[in-house]
Amino acid sequence: MGRFLLPLAGFALLAVLLGIGLTLDPREVPSPLIDKPAPDFTLPQLHDAEQTIGTADMRGEVWLLNVWASWCVACRQEHPYLVELGKRDLLPMVGLNYKDKRNDALGWLRNFENPYNVSASDLDGRVGIDWGVYGVPETFIIDKRGTIRMKHIGPLTPKVIEQELLPLVEQLQGEAA
Repeated sequence: MGRFLLPLAGFALLAVLLGIGLTLDPREVPSPLIDKPAPDFTLPQLHDAEQTIGTADMRGEVWLLNVWASWCVACRQEHPYLVELGKRDLLPMVGLNYKDKRNDALGWLRNFENPYNVSASDLDGRVGIDWGVYGVPETFIIDKRGTIRMKHIGPLTPKVIEQELLPLVEQLQGEAA
């Protein structure tokens, strides 16, 4: 009888762990970069490869970095919300075009409207790796000191924008640099 209890106890423990795992939100992956300096980058701009954009250009401002690609289905879901957010002109929005072909990305922005103040071209994905990007889309909020204050994995929704992103932006814009 005792030899049956050990496998049964193991199975019960496994069932409990799986049950707990199923209640977790996969989008809530803790980022080790929260409250840490944003990784530095300087990349060519998507619209003009002769010019660059980087973290140093954004110092002193609260800004949004959105990692996107023309081949990303979920990016299409969130894109109208980014366009609306961009029209509100509440903060600079930088796009990080991730592992994408330049012409595909430019065509995508022409077809669906460009919400970004500027987009950087991360052709090989190295900057995305430095930022801990798991996949696209991902969105970061960076404060005036260049510290990452929020990371959202997956497409932004109106609820996330209104209840999480905008209150944080308003708070950060009120803080000294």
